[in-house]
Amino acid sequence: MMKRSNTLLAGILFGAIALSANAEDKVQTAGAEVGKWTMDYEAATKLAGEKKLPLMLNFTGSDWCGWCKLMDKNVFAQEEWKKFAAENVVLVTLDFPRDKTIVPEKFVAQNEKLKGQFGVRGFPTYVVLDSDAKTKLGQLGAGKEKTPASFIGEFKGVTRMSPANIEAYVKANPDKADAFKAAIEEDKAANKALADWIATSPKQNEENNKQFAEFQARIKEAAEKLAGF
Repeated sequence: MMKRSNTLLAGILFGAIALSANAEDKVQTAGAEVGKWTMDYEAATKLAGEKKLPLMLNFTGSDWCGWCKLMDKNVFAQEEWKKFAAENVVLVTLDFPRDKTIVPEKFVAQNEKLKGQFGVRGFPTYVVLDSDAKTKLGQLGAGKEKTPASFIGEFKGVTRMSPANIEAYVKANPDKADAFKAAIEEDKAANKALADWIATSPKQNEENNKQFAEFQARIKEAAEKLAGF
């Protein structure tokens, strides 16, 4: 009897912990906090301006998109990412789920408008904006090999490309200005090529897996070259 009671108690405690974790990770529907996902775009843009932090817009299909779920699990649910985000980025979830109860009605039109505004054609797409919520710094995509560390590296590579940071670097290093700008353009082109390809919803087969690896190799090479400046 005691063994059964202990088992039952353990199950209750585990369930409580699981519920607590889920509640902690739940996307906010009002207000914004640095490093916490919110659907409230208006509050997020205001916070980004006040804190002088970049925004990352996560265009997702949370309950049906396989790549979205993979990134949520492998990157965004990990402590390394959460710790980084808590000090460095304002996060916005722009969800297009099949279950329409997931997104409050007041955000549906907002999400569609932003999807069109940023030319999003596939999920997930991660659009990174400067703190003014107007200047697009870059766009990131999903990947089965991505980790918190690798995604943080990509994010840093994009955010260091803010107009102010680019201007400061060029001014301080006039002899490297042309090469630096060329590296920036190649990095943008490499990431855009992958995002455009994912938007076509390619089937998972040997040929597409090979092509995906080629996109990833190009992105890695561009990022490494840019990191050299």
